[in-house]
Amino acid sequence: MYWLFLLLSLGAMGVALRTTSMALMVVMLLTALGLLVAWALGWYAARAGNGSADGRGMIDPVELHRLREQAKARKAAEQASTADPRNGP
Repeated sequence: MYWLFLLLSLGAMGVALRTTSMALMVVMLLTALGLLVAWALGWYAARAGNGSADGRGMIDPVELHRLREQAKARKAAEQASTADPRNGP
């Protein structure tokens, strides 16, 4: 939807360039500027992901605890295998 602001801004710029009225030209240039800013903000919101703070990417505490336990067990197994010389490659 934000791309419509860009098209409308270009249209307002076209009207501003073709008109002979100074007042209409100023209004259209200000409108074009406002629409261009609205397009830039919409584009930024779409690229940056407005919903990034909704928590979809967060790990709940139970899952975090499970991952820590797995990492601890993996580290203990790795240390045990390097400490025991009978475990060859």
